[in-house]
Amino acid sequence: MEKAFEIMKRRRSVRSYSDKSIESHLFNELGKYCHSIESGPFGVAVRFKLLDLSFLSNEELRSLGTYGIIRGAQHYILGAVREGPGALEDFGYCFEKIILKATSMDLGTCWLGGTFRRGSFAAKMNLGADEMLPAIAPVGYPAEEQSTADRVLRFGAGSKTRKPWDQLFFSSDGKTALDKEEADKFHDVLEAVRIGPSASNRQPWRITRNSGDCYHLYLKENKLYNRIMGKFRMQFIDMGIAMCHFELAAREYRLPGRWQVNMPAPHLPGLHHIATWTV
Repeated sequence: MEKAFEIMKRRRSVRSYSDKSIESHLFNELGKYCHSIESGPFGVAVRFKLLDLSFLSNEELRSLGTYGIIRGAQHYILGAVREGPGALEDFGYCFEKIILKATSMDLGTCWLGGTFRRGSFAAKMNLGADEMLPAIAPVGYPAEEQSTADRVLRFGAGSKTRKPWDQLFFSSDGKTALDKEEADKFHDVLEAVRIGPSASNRQPWRITRNSGDCYHLYLKENKLYNRIMGKFRMQFIDMGIAMCHFELAAREYRLPGRWQVNMPAPHLPGLHHIATWTV
């Protein structure tokens, strides 16, 4: 079985898809996995659906509205989450698990937060009055050639680059970069966070290491960017993605611990505490 860290390293955003349909056994396996996920570390109710739109015409697919960003996709993963504290973090945590599951099946995906017609997909999800649909993802086999839009967006987002270690991970003071040797057995766990996807590749997560392998996760929020879509604050979803990568890598390397979401953490200027990994 392929390791979670290896799956994270080979995941990439796919915006152009082949016209080959997902085989029925893989579609069913992924669909069952979507239905099996019900909540994340914050305990907020989430639900996911794998949608088959292969019967629609190209015109009907275009009417769903992905603004020319996605080409050829016939299947989509939709997700709904109940509004409340921790909702977007749990959504990101759970949805990224599904993204990685699809990647392990050699299927391409692409997080879509602000570049789709939300109403069209919300109707197919039968949203409850207290639910929201923060993001969706096309899923399928990547096309052999990238579209022009794909190349432009990949270049614009800087998706081939990531912030260096010393800008993301710190000692307990939140200022001194965490030495890679000091991270010891958690080195690859933190690296799994570093390579994770984030909205516009901004990587807003910051992590500090305290005594006893206690890791505090913070959000370095760009308020203008994060609040431009109202309640759909993409950088909180990014925090959930970071939590997912950290936890899956820790489990893979058999490092004990769990996320605690109400644990006190040091106040650090310009940072908002999200959760703490404790042994």
